[in-house]
Amino acid sequence: MNDVLNRLSELLEQRKNADPATSYVAKLYAKGMDSILKKVGEEATETVIAAKGGNKQEIIYETADLWFHTLVMLAKADIKPQEVLDELARREGLSGITEKESRTK
Repeated sequence: MNDVLNRLSELLEQRKNADPATSYVAKLYAKGMDSILKKVGEEATETVIAAKGGNKQEIIYETADLWFHTLVMLAKADIKPQEVLDELARREGLSGITEKESRTK
């Protein structure tokens, strides 16, 4: 899984210098973080609707869109997917309740 994320992360970095007229990702970057966040929100909503509908293929498709646009957001914020994976690894084995309490103290 990390290979796919790494390849996509590299491509998203390259798109930062691409022409917005020829690259969807470059166009998102040019519009700024607010537009990227709006797209993440739209994709999150579509994922929820797909899950509610229960169609496995729609859930997969919409989740892929959500993950993709989340990766665009991370790239815009200069955050590598590995940093998120490292945080997930840090939380592995922790109770969700304990982990959340550690952030509020």
